[in-house]
Amino acid sequence: MDIAFSFDQLRGFVAVAEELHFGRAAERLSMTQPPLSRQIQKLERAVGARLLDRDRRRVALTPAGQAFLTEARRLLALADSAPDLARRISAGSRGRLRIGFTAVASYGVLGAMLATLEEEFPEVDVELFEMVTREQVAALLNGELDLGLARPPFDTEVFASRPQHRERLLLAVPTGHPLARAGGAVGAADLVDVPLIMHSPTRARYFYDLVVGLLPIAHQNVVHTVSQVLTMVWLVAAGRGVAFVPASATGLGIAGVTYVELDGLPEDPVELHLIWPRDSDNPALRRALETWPTPEDTPH
Repeated sequence: MDIAFSFDQLRGFVAVAEELHFGRAAERLSMTQPPLSRQIQKLERAVGARLLDRDRRRVALTPAGQAFLTEARRLLALADSAPDLARRISAGSRGRLRIGFTAVASYGVLGAMLATLEEEFPEVDVELFEMVTREQVAALLNGELDLGLARPPFDTEVFASRPQHRERLLLAVPTGHPLARAGGAVGAADLVDVPLIMHSPTRARYFYDLVVGLLPIAHQNVVHTVSQVLTMVWLVAAGRGVAFVPASATGLGIAGVTYVELDGLPEDPVELHLIWPRDSDNPALRRALETWPTPEDTPH
């Protein structure tokens, strides 16, 4: 059965149900009583149930009318709030933001971004997904993410981007290792015969290219190749070798690892970018990007 009724009929019914008097309800709605009576009759026909008992002396809700009153109020509240909700979503102050991030990015950078977003736009629902950059790019292309905290490279024709954070590249070594006891920065000559834990050239291409471009790596010394910084640091703690990691890895708090400065590197060579599809139409994304600081506003 098709059920069709108007919001005017719902408002008329609620007024009568609350006043239990057609005259007072009509006055409240700034209308006369006969049109109000016709509205209620049409509503009852549409619903297929008698909602009111009425005679010359009294008006009362039927059991069906009592149940319908709750739903009528809910529908009217939704109708009244819908335009404001649409305006707020269009303005970006309400909505949903799905953010992908690399594991190490969650230390410091992501937390500060989320705190700012919560303060400025508390009604934006944020969903977080931990992914390596390659997975983030695929999810952004598929519409499963709105924003990524990722490492280069990425297709600049498809994605807009903003450098969000820059930091040092450090050497993670087992605590007590000779390189940790030597003091001072470590150079390439100090790594000639040291077992290395390296980034995967396919699954962690950014870090692999960065390290190989900055340091003469003896590939015969590579004992493990992994994609996640967290895994690298765990392997260092297990004494499997040393690894090149971003300074934010110090926040992982893994025991048995010491972080040593590397000599001869450019300042803060490790980059973390915000990336998002150029064709995104998510207003919450636009407002978030306007809110978050750029690296020039954020101390390293």
